[in-house]
This record gives sequence, structure tokens and C-alpha cells, in this order.
Amino acid sequence: MSDSSPARPAAVVLDVWCELQCPDCRSALADLSALRARYGDRLEVRLRHFPLEKHKHAFAAAQAAEEAAEQGKAWPYVEAVLGRVEELGREGEPLLIDVARELGLDAGEFDTALIDGRHILIVDADQAEGKAIGVTGTPTYVIGGERLDGGKSQEGLRERIEEIADRLLAEGASGS
Repeated sequence: MSDSSPARPAAVVLDVWCELQCPDCRSALADLSALRARYGDRLEVRLRHFPLEKHKHAFAAAQAAEEAAEQGKAWPYVEAVLGRVEELGREGEPLLIDVARELGLDAGEFDTALIDGRHILIVDADQAEGKAIGVTGTPTYVIGGERLDGGKSQEGLRERIEEIADRLLAEGASGS
């Protein structure tokens, strides 16, 4: 059966290599919110995990973010944890479970997920892919095959992402 409705252009994908104990990633939230508001469903923002060794709770936070995604609240959870990076540094895993509880998620399931490691493979795969494409710090953005490093400065990155997204969307609309 054929669908005669006009084809909706595919969304442009923005991969964001992020670490939930990273102050620079917290700073990037405003840009990500602005991008999501501007493009809506024409831009798919995908969180990719890149926990850094210097932050001892980052790996657990990445696993917790995957559990939040499984429970339907990935971005609210990520934003809440990033808003409390200093607290995460001090409190560790108990904070991750507190944030889940505050968002109405199943905190017991978070605790179990952190113990049984059910999301480790996803985090490891993201990290391996990031390393393979040259990610060394967070946040790092990839859009249209171009890697943009936000770990040193966020200056001008949103504008560059918008330029690339606009070009890709225009190309998609013209069928090229």
C-alpha cells in the first residue's frame, strides 16, 4: 500500500558527546535548548556518552541517563543532573537516584540499573565511537559529518551548528 502524503524531510542529526559531571556541558544546555526550540522535530539532538576519567561519577551518570531514557525522561534527567554537577561531584550515585525520584521516575529501578550494569554497553559503545572520530573532551558536537569541539569554548558553536543545519535542511528540501 502506498502512502500518498507528502514525504516529510528527514531530520538533521546533531550528536552531542556529553559528560554529566562536566561544567562545560552544563553551559551548553542553553544552546541545545535554543536549537531544539528553533528546529523542533527537524533537528534530532542525540545525547552520546563520553565520561571522562577525571570525573569519578561520570560513568554512573551516563548509565543513569540511559535508564532515564528507558523510563521516558532522558532530556529532563540530563538537564537536572547537569544543573547539579558540583553536587554530583560531592554526592555521587545517591544524587543520581535522588534526581530520578524528583522527576517521578522509578528510583528503585535506577538503583538496580547502576548495580547490574545493564546500560554499560551503550555507554562503552558511545565512548568508543567518540574516540574513533577524534572526540577528546566534552561537549563535542557532530553534525553533517563535521566535528565541533566545545570543550575549550562554546563561542560561536551554536551559530556554526545553525549554519550547517540550515544548509542540510535546504539540501534535503530540494531533494539533493
